[in-house]
Amino acid sequence: MVKDDFTLDTIQKDALKEVGNIGAGNAATAFSEVLDRKIEIDVPSVQIIPLEDVSTITGDEEDHVAGILFNVTGQAPGNILFIFPSESIRYLVKVVMDEEIEPDEMGEMEVSLLKELGNILSGSYLKSIGDMTEINMIQSIPGFSYDMAGAILSSTMISASKTGDNVLLIETEFMDGERKIEGYFFFIPQIESLKTILNALGLDNNG
Repeated sequence: MVKDDFTLDTIQKDALKEVGNIGAGNAATAFSEVLDRKIEIDVPSVQIIPLEDVSTITGDEEDHVAGILFNVTGQAPGNILFIFPSESIRYLVKVVMDEEIEPDEMGEMEVSLLKELGNILSGSYLKSIGDMTEINMIQSIPGFSYDMAGAILSSTMISASKTGDNVLLIETEFMDGERKIEGYFFFIPQIESLKTILNALGLDNNG
């Protein structure tokens, strides 16, 4: 069982970071095709954090962000949440659609773009997990919300109330040349899912 004090040792962190790096490589290729420019994605760290600490990762809880949420079914069920801050939204819309837009003015096309980017990223990470573990994981169609970070994270945490008390944070950095595009990838596993993934990697956690 994934306990409240569940932690990762160095070997487990390295293994999950490698999963993240493979996913990032897959995502970078697909991302580059959508944006029609070379995008590099790095995974500087992988952490297990308590649910209540999630809101501290993305900055001020009152900052408006886009949240793209997926339900994950299969052998390691849970939720995936992508967060794009407002500045990243402006930049992505400018690059892809050549539009200057304020995030609170987004229409159907802009929302569709962000959902598709989230879909690509989520699929890339799940594929990397599946390739390394032979675990079957299926993502839902994306849900979308643009709201204060605290509100999005709170509603996500409520919907994830049947999961464990911990979140797998794969810190993700998108680089367009020298330009950094901020984004946050959270996997919110059901209680046994993270252990299932570690077991499949040959890295059981006995704590």
